[in-house]
Amino acid sequence: MQFLFYTHSLVSDWNHGNAHFLRGIARDLLRRGHGVGALEPRDAWSRANLVADQGPGAEAEFARVFPMLSSQRYGADFDHEAALAAADVVIVHEWTDPALIARIGRARQQGGDFTLIFHDTHHRAVSAEGEIAGLDLSGYDLVLAFGETLRQRYLAAGWGQQVFTWHEAADAALFHPMPEVEKTRDLIWIGNWGDDERSAEIAAFLIEPVRALGLSATVRGVRYPQPALSALAEAGIDYGGWIANAEAPRAFAHHRLTVHIPRRPYVESLPGIPTIRMFEALASGIPLISAPWDDAEGLFSPGRDFLFARDGGEMTRLMRMLLSDPAMAAELAAHGLRTVLSRHTCRHRIDELLAILAIHGTAGIRAELASSSSRSKDAAA
Repeated sequence: MQFLFYTHSLVSDWNHGNAHFLRGIARDLLRRGHGVGALEPRDAWSRANLVADQGPGAEAEFARVFPMLSSQRYGADFDHEAALAAADVVIVHEWTDPALIARIGRARQQGGDFTLIFHDTHHRAVSAEGEIAGLDLSGYDLVLAFGETLRQRYLAAGWGQQVFTWHEAADAALFHPMPEVEKTRDLIWIGNWGDDERSAEIAAFLIEPVRALGLSATVRGVRYPQPALSALAEAGIDYGGWIANAEAPRAFAHHRLTVHIPRRPYVESLPGIPTIRMFEALASGIPLISAPWDDAEGLFSPGRDFLFARDGGEMTRLMRMLLSDPAMAAELAAHGLRTVLSRHTCRHRIDELLAILAIHGTAGIRAELASSSSRSKDAAA
């Protein structure tokens, strides 16, 4: 089958976590013999910021690291209908321009022979509800929401009749332990500052514990205002700026410990959604301590896959405990790794997507998947 993704950007992961997941999903589809195309707007702000921050070499580095992936940029004169006609499954990310979201839906309603999916991986359904409510999704066959609470929000608001939970996951081909890499520092946090959605939490669960324990610590990410940079420096934390997601596994490997600090909208309004960086960290085999969030869907086994810290004081205590007990830290990391590899990789998400399409896709897709399943069973026999 031919999959077509409308994404904000495949090439740039500058403050754009969906690129992490999309790359892993695309690579797994290709490994299974499917075709994959990606379209991104010519004026995508993430890609513009990446080039401004890192120079044009960052785009060339993407092509070097992911030679099997490519993305076509479109402008006002792009023939979307022709691109859609060549696809079997079209997945449109919620950052796509609302007018284009509606146009793609009309193409499906007017006889387009493809399964059309809307994909939401953000908190705008609660933090900017009017923006999501204003989208025309009437032509979409399915909605994929990256958490059960988000799925329920779509159903309650009438934003889709066929809405499925489709969590993000780790690209296990990229994120894996690197035992050969020497651990030279205590702690790393990879995360963007954002729009003051977790500024108090970063202070309580990262900056103050590091200061209190005198740890060697690293922070990587973007959009840090000067007061935040000053606070990091005063605590002795090294700030390294943007890091390509492909470099994150090695960065984890150089450190003994990491933390997870969720954004406030997820904690308060969308429980059960850890976001992709937690999956990626655990897949890298690094011990993790998390600030509070509600694992409402039972994705993990808290206390065995990672540790929860209720407040800054407990974060400090748990950091000290893991850093002073390498055996405990190794056991925690190994359990978290096993959980991700057994349930939360891009391979698992493709299995879930194909299972959804086998029941809710267009007639042609259902027939293709049924035939493929039959061939697989015959081969196994």
